[in-house]
Amino acid sequence: MRISNLKKRMGAFELSIEAMNLENSLIHGLAGPNGCGKTTLSKLLTGILTPDAGEIDFEGLTPRDITMTSQKPYLLHAPVYENLILPLKLRGIRPDKEKTDAWLERCGLKDKKRQYARSLSSGEQQKLSFIRALIFEPKLVIVDETLSNLDPDSTKLFEELMLEQQKERPITWLTISHQLVHLKRVCDRVHFMEKGRQIAEGTPREILLNPSHPSIRAFLADTEVSFRG
Repeated sequence: MRISNLKKRMGAFELSIEAMNLENSLIHGLAGPNGCGKTTLSKLLTGILTPDAGEIDFEGLTPRDITMTSQKPYLLHAPVYENLILPLKLRGIRPDKEKTDAWLERCGLKDKKRQYARSLSSGEQQKLSFIRALIFEPKLVIVDETLSNLDPDSTKLFEELMLEQQKERPITWLTISHQLVHLKRVCDRVHFMEKGRQIAEGTPREILLNPSHPSIRAFLADTEVSFRG
């Protein structure tokens, strides 16, 4: 996916990305301070927002190929199973019981498949939202701060699911997170934004360990994150 001369103004804020390339079948991380435009960009990619100018070349992807998870899961007032298969029903795909049970089992939700989704714990709701995003085999997954406030075990599970997916059927990911250690562990490329612009792009080590841009060095110093180990 290629982004060129993309602009979106929202009040006093303007997103302005001259060029960004999200190479297919890689896990891309999107980092930067609060208010830098990460979520605005994700909404432009999913069609929630319309750009004022510029182009997003989806290289053949359609809205049916794209999915997004957010910090707050949006779940139906329905059982876990009905929430899980919703993307399949919307696309006219017949659910495969073996596959759906396998997803639920992987996240520890199989015994709760008949329970109403909104009665789950917040962590369980995030797990359900995450596997629901993957159930229809999308080609682009945008993860917008989904790992925020998760316990270490849940974070580890999400990372394992992402990496397992890449081994079985590589897709393109854009994961937005303030947890820079998470980006270092799972990403192939990291894009760093500041004030609505992409100011750097490279490997996790180039961006998060040995950044050349002074704004990134200052950001890392403020977060007091260690990348040793």
